[in-house]
Amino acid sequence: MADKKNSIVKGRPAARLAAVQALYQLEQEPTTPQKVVVEFLNHRFNEIVDGTRFITPDKTLFQDIVLGVMDRLADLDPMITSTLSEGWRLERIESVVRAILRAAVFELSRDTSVPTPVVINEYIEITKSFCSPSEVSFVNGSLDALAKLLRTEDLQE
Repeated sequence: MADKKNSIVKGRPAARLAAVQALYQLEQEPTTPQKVVVEFLNHRFNEIVDGTRFITPDKTLFQDIVLGVMDRLADLDPMITSTLSEGWRLERIESVVRAILRAAVFELSRDTSVPTPVVINEYIEITKSFCSPSEVSFVNGSLDALAKLLRTEDLQE
């Protein structure tokens, strides 16, 4: 959310945003998910990062997303790849978009207590903060397709 000066993000949205940033960081530098989680918990929360102040994020959700995504990459990446156009590989997608998709698909695939539209909308808002309109459309379409596969009961209600 770098384009919003002095914005405040708290609770579950702050956890999701921080999880995307942590997943991006994990892809950029060789370290362990546990070290990145500790770094965020000890140094990034309740501070201003890229113009956004993180206040009281849901630390459990943050940790669950980061560690869960890294633990389930072998399951999540093929799901995401299934939404790509023929000839496209996940590696061709921007790192931040991969992080967003991985976090969202992880949540959609494991926690049905949060309504599907809430999960999708929050990750679309994160995407808007970092990406171009075409990437926002791509993430929206991918998450919609994946939600139809992962949460058929939730979408029928």
